[in-house]
Amino acid sequence: MAAAQGRLSDGAGGMDESKEAGSTTGPGGAPPLPFRSAVEALRGARLRPQIEVEPTPAPKRLAPYAYALEAAVMDGEEDLADGRLVLLYDPAGHDAWHGTFRLVTLVRAELEPEMAADPLLPDVCWSWLTGALTARGLAFGEPSGTVTRASSHYFGGLSERPAASQIEIRASWTPREGLGGVPDTATHLVAWCDLLAQVAGLPPAAPGDASVVTLPQRRGPQSR
Repeated sequence: MAAAQGRLSDGAGGMDESKEAGSTTGPGGAPPLPFRSAVEALRGARLRPQIEVEPTPAPKRLAPYAYALEAAVMDGEEDLADGRLVLLYDPAGHDAWHGTFRLVTLVRAELEPEMAADPLLPDVCWSWLTGALTARGLAFGEPSGTVTRASSHYFGGLSERPAASQIEIRASWTPREGLGGVPDTATHLVAWCDLLAQVAGLPPAAPGDASVVTLPQRRGPQSR
């Protein structure tokens, strides 16, 4: 199993604003033990083989400490869905989070035209997120986010391209803390990958079908 090793940042901001890669410390020295434990759990999580994961520079300024991963659902050379998951930590707590940790995500996938036309699609996609967390037995609070459906039509020199549709889920939630004030971040990552797989149209994973593979050089999720 390839480890999902990564970098710590001293801040976290918008999902599309990153700092240089590399490990840094937050205020006053090394990151606190609860944050380090939460990050180590993410690094050790085991995921289904179609999900390729690697660390990515964390956004800045939303919390004193942050750690980020990006992932892609691959079918051979085809990228079926991709996303980014950011773990935020504020030792002093955050009123809006109702806790010290927060998970923030961006998930994107191309859509079939028939699915893109479904008026219930945004509600269904949001239920996939909350359902993935619930199905893994996770306790969480304060979920919020948006589901955006976009269509692209091509003209002029690009007119031969077929119209394309995409779904984008931006969300955040507070993972409930366990022993030592540390949430079960590994299972939250597994649940998030369940969401990625569902958005990509993969069948549910078979029991025991899990491993982490290293993400090859590829584009990361882009801002819209």
